[in-house]
Amino acid sequence: MALNAEILSIGTELLLGEIVNTNAQYLSGQLAALGISVYYQTTVGDNRERLLKTLESAFSRSDIVITTGGLGPTGDDLTKETGAEFFKKQLVMDEKFLEELKEHFLRSGYEFTENNAKQALIPEGAAFLKNDQGTAPGCCISENGKTLILLPGPPFEMIPMFENYALPILRGMSDVRFYSKRIKILGVGESKAETVLKDLIDAQTNPTIAPYAMSGELALRVTASAKDEEEAEKIMQPVIDEIKKRLGINVFGIGDISIEEAVVDLLKQKGYTISIAESCTGGLVTGRLVNCAGVSEVLKEAAVTYSNASKELRLKVKRETLVMHGAVSRETAAEMSRGIKKAAGTDVGLSITGVAGPGGGTDEKPVGLIYVGLTINDRTYVKELKYSGDRMRIRNRTVSAALDFLRRGLIHGL
Repeated sequence: MALNAEILSIGTELLLGEIVNTNAQYLSGQLAALGISVYYQTTVGDNRERLLKTLESAFSRSDIVITTGGLGPTGDDLTKETGAEFFKKQLVMDEKFLEELKEHFLRSGYEFTENNAKQALIPEGAAFLKNDQGTAPGCCISENGKTLILLPGPPFEMIPMFENYALPILRGMSDVRFYSKRIKILGVGESKAETVLKDLIDAQTNPTIAPYAMSGELALRVTASAKDEEEAEKIMQPVIDEIKKRLGINVFGIGDISIEEAVVDLLKQKGYTISIAESCTGGLVTGRLVNCAGVSEVLKEAAVTYSNASKELRLKVKRETLVMHGAVSRETAAEMSRGIKKAAGTDVGLSITGVAGPGGGTDEKPVGLIYVGLTINDRTYVKELKYSGDRMRIRNRTVSAALDFLRRGLIHGL
């Protein structure tokens, strides 16, 4: 039976932008894997009347509503009370949990105040969902084909409760399973990829193919409906193989691998070491690589050579090159990559120089003009990039493009 769910995030702090709502993103992914469709995500403040109306709207179009937030001991924590009111249930005291709660406060050295007792109130007939990381339990109310699951707001409490106690309930409700794999792509845009794969997308049934763009990258999500993961693999693999065949080197990984992880893996496979000289990116490329476990095997040195003087002193970029061609030029990028490679004694040198803005651009060298230099062994190549947008967007897109340029160089050689 196909089910649909709505995620209801509760908390005035969410509406004020004080907290980023990561719970909805997490729950959407979990529900999709269960074959439960999510058509709506709603956020409402800590207000009983608005919350009650929101529950009424949500259940008018959904079989399952999952709430996060509003389960604490204070007066503005109204989720459990409002959920009980919606289902016309009385709140009853769970005496066993109340004693456990008092013992918890005693062990922790905190005073148990009367308002904490409300956390032990549970709607009559509801399933109790234990909170392994906090004091506010959740619960699940099911009646007349409608299910309400109440979870705490803090992610470090919500995720374990969902996985340990809510997930088994939901698994028992759905007889459909969805399994997905992401194909990670750089070097081709969404429209181009869709054109290349149009016949596959138009003919999709099971599995389905869904493209979505991220910061400087593209991903294709291939999703299969199957009884188990093994069957899903058999359904998805021929389509994944065909996509890889058509997009070729533009595919840099399958699954959750990042471009920096793909680069580090390639460097390890080849037994290469790398050094990096960054100007406009100011260490962002190095920072991305340092996120990868085991990068110390391949990354030997990095330098932020922002000024012309540092380019001359550290990288031995010739003064005449800077005078004649400027810091943002093919020539300077090439000398930067050779210079850092020689100074660090590595197999590979990577460099980035450009105009990130918002000022500093000219008609000849506008904001968004970037040069990436790459030296592998004794050969050097430079790639020109042109981006629009604000300073951070330009820098972030440059990082992804520079890492992809490095990846391609490692695969094809220079």
